[in-house]
Amino acid sequence: MDLLYAALLAPFVDFAFMQRALAGALLLALSAAPVGVFLMLRRMSLTGDAMSHAILPGVAVGFLFYGLDLVPMTIGGLVAGVLVALGAGAVSRLTVQHEDASLAAFYLISLALGVLIVSLRGSNVDLMHVLFGTVLALDDASLVLIGGVTLVTLAALALFWRALVAECLDPLFLRSVSRLGPPVHFVFLGLVVLNLVGAFQALGTLLAVGLMMLPAAAARFWTSRVASMCLLAAALGALACVAGLLLSYHAGLPSGPAIILAAGVAYIVSILAGPRGAIASRVRPLAHQAA
Repeated sequence: MDLLYAALLAPFVDFAFMQRALAGALLLALSAAPVGVFLMLRRMSLTGDAMSHAILPGVAVGFLFYGLDLVPMTIGGLVAGVLVALGAGAVSRLTVQHEDASLAAFYLISLALGVLIVSLRGSNVDLMHVLFGTVLALDDASLVLIGGVTLVTLAALALFWRALVAECLDPLFLRSVSRLGPPVHFVFLGLVVLNLVGAFQALGTLLAVGLMMLPAAAARFWTSRVASMCLLAAALGALACVAGLLLSYHAGLPSGPAIILAAGVAYIVSILAGPRGAIASRVRPLAHQAA
């Protein structure tokens, strides 16, 4: 029992920085993982990755003028994410290029521009902080921001739930019975940007999308119901946060990558062991043949 306490509970009981890291990470899992489910069902997984890079120039501009001040970096990230989303959408509607190609172009430009802006003033340590986050250094202001993002996200998901599910499963039906399609789409993109901006302080702009997509992708191997998928994704994300923080504490590894690695392990296990995974998909036809 003493060994279990020392391994699993003591880090969170004894150290305030671990408590803040755990609180911030759990709030992010509760908020970002359900958004990731809808990204996945819309076949927009790579859009989330592109948007996570797209916020970097705004974050970098805030850093350039105000240093590691949370508010300017957050506002800059929100503005940059919205501009890139609108720009990619405008290019896809006004030209022959599809939205995914536009997003890819914008995110590559954004990533390069953001790194250059940070390099103008900061050191390599500052650049690593912006790109990979510092979940173990979350302060009260960061927790308030993440808590606000979680509250807004859960409220928006509850308010637009039926429209979001309908747009994922049958967008043509939604357009035929309601005019909510385009507004819901932009609300959803806003939630994606909001969660990525909320997560960059903890996980950085490069890894923020990991907590959004890996638990969602893992949950799909266990259930086909959207509500169950969202709940399971949030639970898997929370477990990944706990496991990643403990791994970081005991092994001395960077906390953000450790959390995403734990989520990756959950994804691989789900591929192999889930009822909709690789093994079950092979066993089921064999069972029918034997019968």
